[in-house]
Amino acid sequence: MSPYSLISKNKNKTLFIMLVFVIIFTGFFYLIGKYFNAGNSYLIMGLIISTLSTVGSYFYSDKIVLLTTGAKPANRKKHYDFYTTAENLSIASGLPMPKLYVINSPSMNAFATGRDPKHAVICVTTGLLEKLDRSDIEGVIAHELAHIKNYDILLSSIIAVLVGSIVIISDWFLRSFYWRSNSNNRGRNPVLGVLVILALIITPVLATLIQLAISRKREYLADASGVLITRNPNGLADALEKISQHSKLDNISPAVSHLFISNPLNSNKKNANWFLNLFSTHPPIEERIKILKSM
Repeated sequence: MSPYSLISKNKNKTLFIMLVFVIIFTGFFYLIGKYFNAGNSYLIMGLIISTLSTVGSYFYSDKIVLLTTGAKPANRKKHYDFYTTAENLSIASGLPMPKLYVINSPSMNAFATGRDPKHAVICVTTGLLEKLDRSDIEGVIAHELAHIKNYDILLSSIIAVLVGSIVIISDWFLRSFYWRSNSNNRGRNPVLGVLVILALIITPVLATLIQLAISRKREYLADASGVLITRNPNGLADALEKISQHSKLDNISPAVSHLFISNPLNSNKKNANWFLNLFSTHPPIEERIKILKSM
């Protein structure tokens, strides 16, 4: 697959995901409106909220992700290696210089977000900058620039916001549904009630499965594309080996975990359970290292 076809595919996937989100979200509200005999008011409400969420996720997903992760703008003087590495590799890859952010944490991790190369952000932890040498940092930044160049950031950032929205709304509706159903059960259709509960439980699961399906393959592609920028597969391989031992971050939402270069919700150590790896947002890190070292 050529880079241009990959970019086109990511853009088409983004539009498809946004459309699916609007349909699922609106259908969600429609079922609840039917159960509570509220006419079309819930349907209209769902359509408005899903449309606003979708449009908002396109234009403001980067700001939402940065706010969620607690990231702050990087300082050129304080984070000199970060700035100069990003500048050099941006020139080498033919991309505009992205905005740079840092998360104040001793853990080692990184991610990219934004809607296109002109509105891109690369964020790393302070621990990564302190513990990795320059060639390792180059490998990480090149990996994130590859996500930007391939428009992975558009798809992944929108999914992060939409998955988070679905989980929050589902949880809120489950609580309010239980309270309202118990307060007045007369005239309710029990079959419809069961369908509503199933929809509230299954929808977040489906959203997560979409998140998993899209995330794993793109990491392999970004690893390979990043190596094309640096011409040094050992730099990224060494970085991943070090990061995998200290990638866990506190207070990170599962909705944004797929954005990171290594899963921030667990340590990703080699003895990780194969079953957990199967349902991880990231492919096994040892497999990524093996591929890189074979290049």
